[in-house]
Amino acid sequence: MIKNYFRIALRSLRKNKVFAFINVFGMATGLACCMLIAVYVYEEFNYDNYAANAKQIYRVNLGTGETSYPMVDVAVGPGIKNAFPEVKDYCRLSTTGETFVQYGDNQFKEQKLVFADGNFLQVFSIPFLEGDAKTSLTEPNSIVITKAFAKKYFGNEQATGKILKVDGRGVFKVTGIIEKVPDNSHFHFDAFMSMSTLPPMPQTWSNVNFYTYLLLDKNTSPKELEAKFPQLVSKYVVPEIQRDMGVSLEEAQKTGTGFRFVLQPVTDIHLHSSTKYELEANADINYVYIFGALAIFVLLIACVNFINLSTANSVKRSREVGIRKVLGSVKGQLINQFLTESILLTFCAMLLALGIIFIVLPYFNQLAGQHVRFYFFIGIRSVVAELVLCLMVGVLAGIYPAFFLSSFNTIAVLKSTSSVKGGHKSIFRNSLVVFQFFISTALIIATIIIYQQLHFMQNKKLGYDKDQLVYLQDTHLLGNNQKAFRQALLRDNRVQNASMGRNVPGNGIMSGTEISAKGTELNKNSAAIPASIFHIDEEYVPTLGLQVIRGRNFSKNFPTDSSAVVINETAVRDLGWANTDPIGKTIIRSGQKEFKVIGVVADFHYASVKQKIAPLMMLLGNNWGGIIVKVKTSDAQGFLADTKKQWTSLNPSGPFAYYFLDDKFASLYSAEQRTGKIFSAFTIIAIVIASLGLFGLSAFIIEQRTKEIGIRKVLGASVAQVLMLVSKEFLLLMSIAFIFSIPVTWWGMHIWLQDFAYRINISWWVFLLAGIGASIIALITISFQAIKAALANPVKSLRTE
Repeated sequence: MIKNYFRIALRSLRKNKVFAFINVFGMATGLACCMLIAVYVYEEFNYDNYAANAKQIYRVNLGTGETSYPMVDVAVGPGIKNAFPEVKDYCRLSTTGETFVQYGDNQFKEQKLVFADGNFLQVFSIPFLEGDAKTSLTEPNSIVITKAFAKKYFGNEQATGKILKVDGRGVFKVTGIIEKVPDNSHFHFDAFMSMSTLPPMPQTWSNVNFYTYLLLDKNTSPKELEAKFPQLVSKYVVPEIQRDMGVSLEEAQKTGTGFRFVLQPVTDIHLHSSTKYELEANADINYVYIFGALAIFVLLIACVNFINLSTANSVKRSREVGIRKVLGSVKGQLINQFLTESILLTFCAMLLALGIIFIVLPYFNQLAGQHVRFYFFIGIRSVVAELVLCLMVGVLAGIYPAFFLSSFNTIAVLKSTSSVKGGHKSIFRNSLVVFQFFISTALIIATIIIYQQLHFMQNKKLGYDKDQLVYLQDTHLLGNNQKAFRQALLRDNRVQNASMGRNVPGNGIMSGTEISAKGTELNKNSAAIPASIFHIDEEYVPTLGLQVIRGRNFSKNFPTDSSAVVINETAVRDLGWANTDPIGKTIIRSGQKEFKVIGVVADFHYASVKQKIAPLMMLLGNNWGGIIVKVKTSDAQGFLADTKKQWTSLNPSGPFAYYFLDDKFASLYSAEQRTGKIFSAFTIIAIVIASLGLFGLSAFIIEQRTKEIGIRKVLGASVAQVLMLVSKEFLLLMSIAFIFSIPVTWWGMHIWLQDFAYRINISWWVFLLAGIGASIIALITISFQAIKAALANPVKSLRTE
């Protein structure tokens, strides 16, 4: 019986090639999208699960008021372990930033070096190719490197035992080789240097420097442990605040209430943590939900196509159903037959979907930032999942058509095909068309709003002039020649100004502290506010084009400026000076260091526009290591070529490197750009699938109305009138879909925009544009068949009447 079902199903599909192609291609596209996004969602939820005890590893975060940090002070990890027996172990990371590493004549600039406690790689179960995870990082000046890192420096030589020179850090002996940190990790470093190499430091609790992880006993409740942390704040943090800020014990206790040590599961970091001090830019759980929903919607659109075309094709198969019933087929057998056809078609679509995935997988990985390989889709577990998906989708798409076709009245269908119930005015089928274009229109609206927000962020006034600003990196390699190099730049008539320093907007290099206004209690809950620190020279403000709205900039004519500070407007407000003149007032920084305010600059976005501008204090001091250059020439490449020659003439130990600030600024929004591209891709795919279904559906409906169209043409109807006759029903459905899409999409995008500190207002014309665009696409799809029918010879249409 089953063999007979398959034989009849194949015969039916061969007989209706257009129907089969539209359904197979549409379903294959939907399945391919669903499978790719399913892998993306799986990978996102599987971050940091590779460690043997991943469920027991927690990162200690620090909360101070409204600010959150993913790291804590040096003494917090060992202090918590010593205080609570339920903590089995702790480990820490301390980042180094960019540095140069050298072996013989091989020297490279590295960005992924980090100091780690001796047990770090063991806690995170990083597998070793050479060396021992338990001992490789215990001794000072030892380093564990990845296989690729070893290949870069040592070629095919044995790496373990070799000595690497790390600029500013000394020499390190290679004691271990790892393959690499797994792709689905919230950190990716090429080399781990022993933490014991660092010089002894005060065991403090109230600063932020170390990414600290705890390994808890499996029976420990993290919430119960976290509830005990305030006693550590009272014991260690409050005395430090009293000493550093020079305040009373009461005020220190008040500030200490804002300190919160928080445990975050390491498996939650990638999707649920997005502070500006993360080891890497993390993903967003909301995007995962959105992309998952998109995949389901695209697959549902493909299923809707199948249902619509199957029910529309019912006229052609009505006599077949009638004859089968006359010959003794019962309803159950007919349902099984049609479900078999649906599952067979879905299986063919799955094979085509795998072919599509093979072709587009490299582009998908690039777009989604993933490292998925094709063999993942042909593994045993994946094949089983794909077969189950085929069965589910085949039944979902075929269940209604199966019941619909098997329910035909035998006498009615044998008498005349026109008596088949449902016809082209099927309410259910029309509802499915509305659903398809509701999704398509919503995606068009969402895509437009995403690109609007991205354009807004990239073109928002930043408070500084990012155009033609070049940052020359690693000038510390010039040693004592840094000033001479800057003076040589200033002699070039293409250079407007140049400032020495590494605190460049957007590069994330800054330090932080707690500040308070001397003699002023800020509010009822806190005696200090968190602030970022920039170390700058006298030329920083004019080079970036910052606006001094009160007081003055730093000047070489004032020797006392070494103990002065320039702050931004946000700092003025948060310090409680909004209604007074801040010039001449004193700021106390952690450690009881006092600075007199000499100037206020207008707020500028020194971090991403996604983040609200935070208090900033700019101090005069040496922060050499880079030079910001304001150029005034259309020949930027010529200027850089000449600058490279000057660099080379000074014999630095490293290569000439630079970037433009506007390029750096644009790179801050890579996640939003990726989201926009993914939305665009899904929108196009959804529209293509929906249009395929609409094309097939309109073909069947026009075929049913061929004689009606012929009669109308004989009576004088024009091509335009015939087109309107066929199109008006679909345009009505499009209008209904458009009306439903407006509130749903507005609500969804309003929620999405709340993630941005500075955002657009959703305009009414976005919805109108999306509605018009979807209508035009539908009209173009329908018009091909409608015009073909309108131009047909009415004599041929009416010949059989």
